[in-house]
Amino acid sequence: MTINPEWQIQKPKKSVLEWLLNGDPAIRWQVMRDLTEETDDRVAAERSRIATEGWGARVLELQSSKGNWGGDADARNWLCTSYTLLLLKDLGLDPLGEEARRSIGLVRDHIIWPQQMGGLPYFDGETEPCVNGWILGVGAYFGEASDRLVDRLLGEQLEDGGWNCDAPKSRRSSFHSTICILEGLLEYEKAKGETVAVTEARIRGQEYLLERRMLRSLSSGEVIDPNWTSFSFPTTWHYDLLRGLDYLRSAGVEPDERVAEAVGMVAKKQDQNGRWPLENPHSDRVHFDMEGVEVEPSRWNTLRALRVLAWYSTRANA
Repeated sequence: MTINPEWQIQKPKKSVLEWLLNGDPAIRWQVMRDLTEETDDRVAAERSRIATEGWGARVLELQSSKGNWGGDADARNWLCTSYTLLLLKDLGLDPLGEEARRSIGLVRDHIIWPQQMGGLPYFDGETEPCVNGWILGVGAYFGEASDRLVDRLLGEQLEDGGWNCDAPKSRRSSFHSTICILEGLLEYEKAKGETVAVTEARIRGQEYLLERRMLRSLSSGEVIDPNWTSFSFPTTWHYDLLRGLDYLRSAGVEPDERVAEAVGMVAKKQDQNGRWPLENPHSDRVHFDMEGVEVEPSRWNTLRALRVLAWYSTRANA
């Protein structure tokens, strides 16, 4: 496979790496692991700071004694709590650390879904596949993986390979639902080991995205949603190209020509300073702004874009 001649992948500038490393511990440890290839000990030491410094510490401090985030209003649907747990996973909070065990213990011991949402303990999930994808991923990451939830999600996979929160009314999959569940299944496999059923379901879901070149209608070839070419963080339930490609990288998928267009769209967003902007920030509640305003350089987007380009470039030049 060759690199698309219309754009070129270059190694990150030293100034960009320095800028990333001047960010929050949640950024720094991932840069050290994925881009500068520091030793495991140094990466772990940096990661341990998330629980007591910066964004991670702020998020943990906002949890109530009942286990939830967002106050009494959120206790009726737990969306803010679910977004927050997903964020803690994305930050890379050490799941074995004292702070994480205390926080996850409060969720496990106190939160039960309302009866209209299934009435199960939090980590066994509720009724919507996309939310259950986050819960499965968070639970697996923090040592609370639910086999019951996996079985449910596998039973809800649609014929085209993906998932949709509007099923069975809709038999056509949703990119949004599918990426949430793929991330959850991947985290489950990392925690519990691969099984034939989970791996096959995840590969079918990946193929759903790849067959559509990560953003195009299978029938018309048109871009399904122009917003998917704008990159946001936190993503919560929203799909975009950068999220989809970063999932493929994390899953160790060998890139082929079906991702070339999408990777090119990511590469072309890089500014003259080697950074990527924050775009299309979502209104979902995440407590506080981690970065600047829209169009300003984003460490989150820059980190994720650089590792996606490195993933594609390494295999493209193999």
